[in-house]
This record gives sequence, structure tokens and C-alpha cells, in this order.
Amino acid sequence: MKPVCLVIGAGAGIGGTVGKRFAQEGYHAVLCRRSDVAGLEKLVDEIAEVGGSASGFIMNAVDDDAIETRVSAIEADIGPIDVAVYNLGAQIGNRSLAETEPRAFEMGWRLGTFGLFRLARAVTPMMEKRGHGTIIVTSATAAVRGNAGQHSHTAAMGGRRLLCQSLNAEFSPKGIHVAHVVVDGAVEAPDTLGKMLGPERFRQLKETRGAADGLMLPEKIADTYWYLANQHRSVWTHEMDLRSWSDLPWWNH
Repeated sequence: MKPVCLVIGAGAGIGGTVGKRFAQEGYHAVLCRRSDVAGLEKLVDEIAEVGGSASGFIMNAVDDDAIETRVSAIEADIGPIDVAVYNLGAQIGNRSLAETEPRAFEMGWRLGTFGLFRLARAVTPMMEKRGHGTIIVTSATAAVRGNAGQHSHTAAMGGRRLLCQSLNAEFSPKGIHVAHVVVDGAVEAPDTLGKMLGPERFRQLKETRGAADGLMLPEKIADTYWYLANQHRSVWTHEMDLRSWSDLPWWNH
């Protein structure tokens, strides 16, 4: 039975590429995303075409018990979850405080913080029993810097970061590695930057800035996640930030 890498938020960018990377290394990748059955099936097929194994599930992580039910089914029917990657974004757009409706603010929290809390509660008991496991959390610049118009996103990501610190404090002594990754720059990802810019502007950006490695490549981010999952416990990284050479770091903005 293969160990499982569970990816929640397995789009065509970071999440799906991380799943592919772990499948290449012998894991069974379980890819979960909210929508786009065709895109999900494409990811699973691409993994199978190169000899890997994967399963795909449409799942809305904010639904009651969706995460918990999926984790239980994976452990029972597929294999032990050795690595869990929480890759859900919580961006609701740039809005003033007056324009940020309470329901929108709450949705950012549900995606950014509450979902991670639920995932951790679901996977840590089994990981603790086995004496090992890794939880890798994709985060954003908003986790370390609040900007105007980002009330929901900053609160969600700031909470995500501190939750990771609390999880690390409790579970690191029990053999579970918790890593918080601040993605501090533009990622060449069609599901996020591509949708935000539109097809034509995204294509132009890839041909210009991307051609000079000025956009963060999902494949290279996936390499970093693989590295984190295989660190020796004497040198575990809890937090790192990633950006292209062309992006100003968050503290210099």
C-alpha cells in the first residue's frame, strides 16, 4: 500500500503540480478541488500516463464534514496519509472595509483558517499514532503584511500562519512536521493569476516576465514541497518564503 499525499486545493497551479511531484516519487496522490471535473480528470490522467497513481475528488472544503469524511475514506480505502497539503486560497478581491460584507469576510476565514483547523484535526490522530507525518500549508504575503482592501484575506492568512505555529508547537514533539510556506510573488498558474489577468494578459506576461524566470514556476514550488517533506527532523523548517528574483520581498514594499 502506497503512502498518500493529500492535496486540498489541487488546481492546475501549485496544488496539482505538487500532487504530480509526489506521485513521481511513489506516493498515491489524492487530489481534491471544488469544481472543474474535466480539469481534475486531466491531472489524474497525466499522473497515470507517466506511471504514477492518483485519485481525484470534487469537494467543497467549506461544506460540513467534507474534509473529515474524505480523510476517513482515504485512510480506509486508499492508504495512510503521510503528507497533507493545504493549498486553498482565501482571496475575495480588493475591497474597502465598507464593501466587505460580513458573509464575504467569514468565507475568507473558512477557507483560510477554519478549513486548515479541520484538516489538522482529521489527520493528526493517525499521524500521531504512526509517529510521523507532514502538513504543508501554502500561504501568502497577506499572512505577514496587511494592505488596504485586504481585510478578509489578511485576517484569514494571518490566522493561518499563527495556527500553523500552534500546530507546530503541539505536534512537532510527536513526530509531525508542520511547514508554513509564504508564496510572496506571482505564480505562473492558470487557475489563479491566469483567471485574474485573463487569457491574453496572462499569455503576454508568460512571454515577457516569465521567459526570464520572473514568475514563480509551480514545478519549482513542488520541488520545494518535496524537500520539506523529506527534511531530517533535526533541521525541520517551520516557515519559509518563496519569490522570484524579480519580486520585491514583502518587507521592502
